[in-house]
Amino acid sequence: MASSCSALSANLRTLPNSSFPRSPLRRIPLTPRFFAVNHAFSSLRLNSSSSSYSCRRTKASMAEIVTPKSKGKVVVFDSEEDLSVSLAEYAADLATKISREKGSFTVVFSGGSLVKSLRKLVEKPYIDSVDWSKWHVFWVDERVVPKDHPDSNYLLAYNEFLSKVPIPASNVYAISDALSAEGAANDYETCLKHLVKTKILDQSQTNGFPKFDLMLMGMGPDGHIASLFPGHPLVEENKKWVAFIEDSPKPPPKRISFTFPVINSSANIALVVAGGSKASAVYSALADVSNSEVLPVQVVEPEGELAWFLDKEAASKL
Repeated sequence: MASSCSALSANLRTLPNSSFPRSPLRRIPLTPRFFAVNHAFSSLRLNSSSSSYSCRRTKASMAEIVTPKSKGKVVVFDSEEDLSVSLAEYAADLATKISREKGSFTVVFSGGSLVKSLRKLVEKPYIDSVDWSKWHVFWVDERVVPKDHPDSNYLLAYNEFLSKVPIPASNVYAISDALSAEGAANDYETCLKHLVKTKILDQSQTNGFPKFDLMLMGMGPDGHIASLFPGHPLVEENKKWVAFIEDSPKPPPKRISFTFPVINSSANIALVVAGGSKASAVYSALADVSNSEVLPVQVVEPEGELAWFLDKEAASKL
């Protein structure tokens, strides 16, 4: 790893080697313009002879829907388990495709429940063809706490994912926990700029911000993403790549976060939302309603592709 970013990975633990088999692709067509989740949803099953939507032979119950304000593909799953199976296949297939095209794959994690929804990537049969040596891992936001603190997004990702796959430690770009919020934000931005200069990170031809291959993000019940909260001035930041916050409405108060120009420069974004507590925010983001306040999640408009992964509880108000 380049010397200017070496401090970010110096204290990462060695990751074990492992490999797992995976299963073949199947597809399912859905024709209605709008699919409302209800009791009948549980009877929907995969049709292995069809070919219009990517899915797996796991008997996962799911449906692709079109909503009035949808800015991307919206898929609703009968359970969070089904969602996690499809999410793992989506990430693995995308990683394999992009790694073969350009020799590397840059992926960004958020905190919260997102990493747990990736658990199928480290289980059979979803992973055997993934070349983990090509992965470069980043965080869309982090809490300003030590890496072994329970609030650390790095610790969550390590325990649930990184410790179980052989991604080289030098390819894991953790945010410094030895600096202030402002210092950590500036340090991470400097690291990203170096990685753009050395061609590890792509750069948007539209605006010059870094262009990640895949950004995996959850959403809070209030519609926040990363550490960009409703009504907070940080939502409007459009110059910096990485910003800091010291008055987060959700503890801990000190955090750093990618800004919207960086988030929206991504080649692919997956918004992963599960649970009934997030149904109102999903409804505000995707249904045909007028809001007095625009939620941060509604500002997500990537240069590339946007995919929503919802379980039926999160989609229950659509």
